[in-house]
Order: sequence, then structure tokens, then C-alpha cells
Amino acid sequence: MVRNELGLSNKTICDWASFCREVLIEWSVKRQGKIGGKDMIVEIDESKFGKQKYNVGRIVEGQWVFGGICRETKSTFLVPVEKRDKDTLLQIIKDKIEPGSIIISDCWKAYNCLQDEGYQHLTVNHSVNFVDPTTLAHTNTVERLWREVKLKVPLFGRRKKHFLGYLARSMFLMAFEEEKRFHQFLLEVAALNNPLHPPHPQP
Repeated sequence: MVRNELGLSNKTICDWASFCREVLIEWSVKRQGKIGGKDMIVEIDESKFGKQKYNVGRIVEGQWVFGGICRETKSTFLVPVEKRDKDTLLQIIKDKIEPGSIIISDCWKAYNCLQDEGYQHLTVNHSVNFVDPTTLAHTNTVERLWREVKLKVPLFGRRKKHFLGYLARSMFLMAFEEEKRFHQFLLEVAALNNPLHPPHPQP
């Protein structure tokens, strides 16, 4: 549509799309501090984006994303990952979640060490129930986050190398109401080209 309406070449359109991704990635990096805090609840989970296709029993398509959301502040983080092992996820948790937070997760084995890393850790066994009957722990908040993010990530024509940009766009769309997004985007463009004058977030 852009090519037909504006008479632009495919290369120009791709260049502008890359620039927009760069702006949103820079915005997401600037705003991302640690979430949670002492006695605050952070739900964490991993989710796969893309259909699962099998070739001799192996998954050959899709992108895993590790994410978390603080119940009290609604602050989030989303990180594309190639592995879901203990070393990968624990490093992200340390980078993104304040010590002393109450972390709620499923029973994935990579999380078994959290109690020893300065976090309170509750689990819910999704193969049995969605809410732990003893602790009342659940991950409904992060599950809702996945649903919202997946609605905003392109279904077709997406590339793995651009996934950080897709996630940044999703977070930007969730952070601002529709009527404020374009103005905020222009402020971020200005800040990217003039880092001495950061944008003023819209209320």
C-alpha cells in the first residue's frame, strides 16, 4: 500500500521500517530498569512465538521470548532468547528483577535456584491447576501479557533478526494510548537525533 500510494521503492520502505524499529528499540532500552522490589510480586514465563513445525521430531521454526510483569506497577520486560536453560534465564532475572521480589513461575527446572539467589519463589504446576491451592500463586497476569503482545507482533513476513524490534513496538503500543502514540514517537525520533534533549513522556 505504501509503495502504491506514495510511489516509494521497496528499499526506501525497508530503510524507513528499520529506522522505526531502531527508534522503538532505543526507547525500550532507555525505559528498562529493574522491575519488582522487596515483597513485590513479579510473574515470569517463557512463550514461543510462531507455529511449531516438526522435521524428524525437531522444532524448526519460532522464537522463544522470556518475559516478566510486576503486579503492583505493571512494569514489564521482554527478551528474545535462544535457550531456556538455567544460565540464560537466571542472568536475565538478575538483570531485570530487583532482589527481594516475590517471583511466581511455573515448575520449569531452570527456576529451581531462585530461592538461593535472593528472591522469594512460588510456583504453580499448570499440569495440575492454574492456581496453587496452598499459596494461591498464579501466573494469570503474565499469561494476559503474552496474549496482548502476540496480538501486536506480525503474523506474516516476520524475521527472527527483527524480533527485538517487534517486542519493542509491542511494549510501545501498550505504554501509550492511541491518540498519544504518534506524538510520543516523534519525540523519540527527536531524542535519537539529539540525545542532549530527551523527550518528555506524555501523561
